[in-house]
Amino acid sequence: MQVSVENTSDLGRRLTIGVPAERVESEVSARLNKAAKTARIKGFRPGKVPLKVMQQQFGASVRQEVLGEVVNQTFAEAVRSEQLRPAGMPRFEAKALEPGKDLEYVATFEVFPELELKDYSALAVEKPVAEVADSDIEAMIEIFRKQQGSWETADRAAALGDQVNIDYKGTKEGEAFEGGSAEGSDLELGSGRMIPGFEDAIVGMRAGEEKTAALSFPDDYHNESLRGAAVEFAIKVNAVRERRLAELNDEFYALYGVKEGGEAEFRKQVAGNMARELRAAIKARVKAQVMDGLLACHDDLQVPQALIDQEVDTLRQQALQQFGGALGKMDPRQLLPDELFQEQAQRRVKLGLVLNELAARESLKVDPVRVRSMVEELASTYEDSEEVVAWYYSDRQQLQQIESVVLEDQLVDALLARAQVTEKPSNYQDVMASGQR
Repeated sequence: MQVSVENTSDLGRRLTIGVPAERVESEVSARLNKAAKTARIKGFRPGKVPLKVMQQQFGASVRQEVLGEVVNQTFAEAVRSEQLRPAGMPRFEAKALEPGKDLEYVATFEVFPELELKDYSALAVEKPVAEVADSDIEAMIEIFRKQQGSWETADRAAALGDQVNIDYKGTKEGEAFEGGSAEGSDLELGSGRMIPGFEDAIVGMRAGEEKTAALSFPDDYHNESLRGAAVEFAIKVNAVRERRLAELNDEFYALYGVKEGGEAEFRKQVAGNMARELRAAIKARVKAQVMDGLLACHDDLQVPQALIDQEVDTLRQQALQQFGGALGKMDPRQLLPDELFQEQAQRRVKLGLVLNELAARESLKVDPVRVRSMVEELASTYEDSEEVVAWYYSDRQQLQQIESVVLEDQLVDALLARAQVTEKPSNYQDVMASGQR
């Protein structure tokens, strides 16, 4: 077998591979001879079909099958002999396929980059230090009470936090514009659903009152024809409603999975869930800083486009799953073009390459104790946690996802041990808010 290598770019390679004709022809003959022993062809007894007839009947299809296998086998042999690491599937181009002549083809592909790990001892990480305070628990319980509460008619002027039912009609230079009118629309004042000034204009109005508010659309409004436009809204308030918080009772606690223990158990579980969320948010913020630092250290690392394309497809599939079956027969690539995911895909591929190299250098293996701990923490939010734990360990794909996260966490810990970590006093609200930005 003859192999020549050409660099088409920093990561691009073109292999020209020549395979002796004997390797292909001998395998074709062997398969035809084997098939002849059982072939049933009219005019010949079973097992007595001449090789020439087998060649006429099946030679082309058998040869095509053998060629495919030989190409795959010799390509694998060639990259091993040349010590290449292909990234993604190669593109094959035939140069010579004639029967009786040497096989020659070209394989074009990308290789993994030679990754030289940079010095990451100068990584600077700021770790928030916070606890769940009683006031945080009270605020969370109030959110739950609002979620399960109701709206009741109020015989007074509307205030922020109230819900109003309104009719409104928007005009621009005296003409109504599309999407600017509605009747019987419910609006919570202070929700920020409407353009700036709209909700403020309703504060102080009572049911039955009408008002015209002169407002302007934001300069970055999604509808170009309305960006920065001066408009007027004729508003009529049909009803004013105030929020009635749900009562703290057994029925309320049961909605959140607490069937015994009353208010004390409910507060205990709320506090426990908030503590878990806080730990996860702190961990995520620290991890994000480590990952950003690693990427900054390896900013000049080139990554194969084939791997980026694969990651783009993965991200698109994840996005499509969120739509469910709502897309119908729409082309996913038109709805979600590659450009939407290119930057994120490139970041993930680059980070994956760096982390894999780090894991190899640190000789890290997945810690089964940490895997078990993570599985149990995930399962603790379910009523039958033991059943959930068993499910994770019975599903290899799910468990591998946990193991991948654990190995990443182990890498982060190894990096943090050498990084410059500064603790910064914070609180639950600030930590959780920063994670949502």
